[in-house]
Amino acid sequence: MAEYRLTLPLSTEKIKDLHLGDIVYLTGKLFTARDEAHQRLLHTSSDDLPFQIDSLALYHCGPLMKKKEDTWNVIAAGPTTSSRLELFASDILEKFSGLNMIIGKGGMGKDTLSALKNRGVYLSYTGGAAALAADQINQVIDVFWLDELGMAEAIWIFEVTSFGPLVVGMDAHGHSLFHKE
Repeated sequence: MAEYRLTLPLSTEKIKDLHLGDIVYLTGKLFTARDEAHQRLLHTSSDDLPFQIDSLALYHCGPLMKKKEDTWNVIAAGPTTSSRLELFASDILEKFSGLNMIIGKGGMGKDTLSALKNRGVYLSYTGGAAALAADQINQVIDVFWLDELGMAEAIWIFEVTSFGPLVVGMDAHGHSLFHKE
C-alpha cells in the first residue's frame, strides 16, 4: 500500500498506478451527484451539460449548504452510500468516457468494477466525516439544477485541497475490497 497526493484531472496512466488499499489525498475539482442528478446526467447530452465532466471526480454526496449574500458555504459534505447508485454507474462511465474517478462510501457492485477496469477507480471516504469533508472544500465553484432538484440532489462543483484520506476500494486492475474474486 502506498500514499498519494494527487491533483485532478488524472490521466489513465496515473489512475493505473493506484492499487487496492492505497491511500489518496486529492486536490482539484469534484462534482456531487446523487440519484436524481445521475438520472438527469443520463438524459442530458454531453453537449448540453453546463459543466465539463471529464476533468472532475464524481463525489457521491448530498451536501448541506448555506447561502450568505452571493456565496455558498459548505456546512456538511460527507459521502452518501454508493451502492444505491450502482444502477447508474456503468452507464454514467460509458457515457462520459473521460470520467475516471468515483468517490463515495460503502463500495459499489460488479457492474461498476467492470466499467472501471483499465480506466478508473472507486475511492472510499469514511462515513460520518461530513464536517471533515466540508473543511477540505476550499470553494464552491458552481451549482447546477438547484431549483429543479433541490439542495441535496443538485450538482455542486467543489474545489478541494488534500481531500481525504480516501482508500482505493476498486482499482483499474479489476480488484475490489467489496467483492471476492
